[in-house]
Amino acid sequence: MKTGKITGLIYMLLMSTALAGQNIEFRASAKEVVAVGEQFRLIYSVNGQATGFRAPAIKNFSLLSGPNQSQSSSMQIINGQVTQSVDYSFTYILEASQEGNFTIPPATVTVGGKNYQSNSVTIKVVKGSNQGPGSTPRQNSTQPQAELTSKDLFVRASVNKSNPFQGEQIIVTYKIYTRVPVAEYSITRSPSTAGFWLQDLIKDNKKLEQYRETIDGQEYVVAEVKKDAMFAQKSGTLTIEPLELDVVAQIQRKATRRNFNDPFFDSFFNDSFFGGGYQNIRKTIKSNELKINVKPLPEQSRPKDFTGGVGDFSITASVDKETLKTNEALTLKFTLSGKGNIKLIEKPAISFPADFEVYDPRTTDNITSSVKGISGTRSFEYLIIPRNAGKYNIKPITFSYFDLNSQSFKTLTTQGFDITVEKGSGQQGGTAISGDKEDFRYIGTDIRFIKTGQTQFIKSGNYLFGSPFFLIWLLSMPVLFLLFLVIWRKELKKRSNVAFMKNKKATGVARKRLKAAEKFMKAQNHEAFWQETSNALWGYMSDKFNIPRATLSFSSAEQALKDKGVKEELIKRFSEVLNNCEFARFAPGNKDVAMDTLYKQAMEVIMLTEEELK
Repeated sequence: MKTGKITGLIYMLLMSTALAGQNIEFRASAKEVVAVGEQFRLIYSVNGQATGFRAPAIKNFSLLSGPNQSQSSSMQIINGQVTQSVDYSFTYILEASQEGNFTIPPATVTVGGKNYQSNSVTIKVVKGSNQGPGSTPRQNSTQPQAELTSKDLFVRASVNKSNPFQGEQIIVTYKIYTRVPVAEYSITRSPSTAGFWLQDLIKDNKKLEQYRETIDGQEYVVAEVKKDAMFAQKSGTLTIEPLELDVVAQIQRKATRRNFNDPFFDSFFNDSFFGGGYQNIRKTIKSNELKINVKPLPEQSRPKDFTGGVGDFSITASVDKETLKTNEALTLKFTLSGKGNIKLIEKPAISFPADFEVYDPRTTDNITSSVKGISGTRSFEYLIIPRNAGKYNIKPITFSYFDLNSQSFKTLTTQGFDITVEKGSGQQGGTAISGDKEDFRYIGTDIRFIKTGQTQFIKSGNYLFGSPFFLIWLLSMPVLFLLFLVIWRKELKKRSNVAFMKNKKATGVARKRLKAAEKFMKAQNHEAFWQETSNALWGYMSDKFNIPRATLSFSSAEQALKDKGVKEELIKRFSEVLNNCEFARFAPGNKDVAMDTLYKQAMEVIMLTEEELK
């Protein structure tokens, strides 16, 4: 056990020494000249273990894919000197859409707790359809360009109540309306909400609920991208500024409009693998501005103990004991329940006897944020220590709030508590323990934390340096170092053949993903099933043939199968399954039958491919 710890310590020292001397470089690169319609790569690379990659706003280019992250590492030991290099890269596939000179701003990344900024990239886009070396040809370039109008895609803001009272909960919803498939979206500017306290009600922006609405005779697919519960902190006319989104829409080049009854629209918020018949169009859209007329709360009937609660509430109070001795702990718990601005309500004013020592309350929230608003409980726990014996009374606790149903103030009252305090044994002062038995204090004494039990003494003059243990440890260092070198070289040999390890595990990984897809199929989760089946097929090709995901396509998959001597019939069948997987969501008909058929095809084609490769 000690040998393992010492070996690990040596390894960490060597690793830290190697990394400390590394100069971090974060660089962006792309082609300097591209043609309109040409696809090219924008690569951000850093020679260190990177986290927190933050991309710039990429304008004037269509984003087809990315960021696709990859990592490579290597280590060398020369004359006992350890040298390690770790390289991360983030790759985008872009398409030039218009002529001109364009600059992509720097990106930022974090390495070793420090932030690094890349260089900016300037790209000249020229006229013409000829592709430069190393670029990806643009398919169907002779087809007419797609158009995206404000009637095809827009965002709207709505509020459930535009004339609330001060402190009343209102819900603001931002919806995307679309008649075209949306590959991705991002909120580039959140609305300014000065004068409001805000709580986000949508926890997972990747799983958006979708439904249909008809506007001006046109049917749209609708998704709520943002929903906030807001509480006005002052009266008057308050403004909620527009929400700004960057959206990538995928438009078919040949047809100017698709049949809206196509089930294609059932999953328009997914980044799928589209063929050459579609074009990515990036568009910035803004919602409308909202004006909220906030009414003040009545001043004449406002109770003195009002602390700002607006909504519908109830209260309870309890004590953990009614009889105790001096200097023992008593806990009083006051709980507020209901719906409204419960997070903004402060502790109540409670009248305690003068002989009670009371500490600041501990606040516990059990508040739920849902699409319907904010509700739950807020509890205040008071730790109380009686100092003298006697009979005491804690008066009833009152809580006043503005009731929205009656539009008037209401006052709630709890019961009072009669507390009997008996004289404790010994001198006044002792240990006071809180109700949750986590915190304690010593009161009335200046002796604290006296350690009891047997004490161990160390003989004077005994030192580690020069002792037999020190000499054994010193002589074992070269042996441990040689052992470390042998173990590390074996480990490097294992890690060096990454492609072999991926190839070996490719089938197992694909089967696990297909099993997960089968669960989604049984749960009738169509989109999750298509996504998991697609990952299983494309992941199998990437791992089995050592093809990076960024360069994986139908053509590269077919070529890899041909190079391995797979029969032409099976290659064609594999391509058909891949194609069916990517376009299954657009096919009309029974989705359950389509999922079952696609699942069987995917499982069968992977098994047949494995048999061919053996």
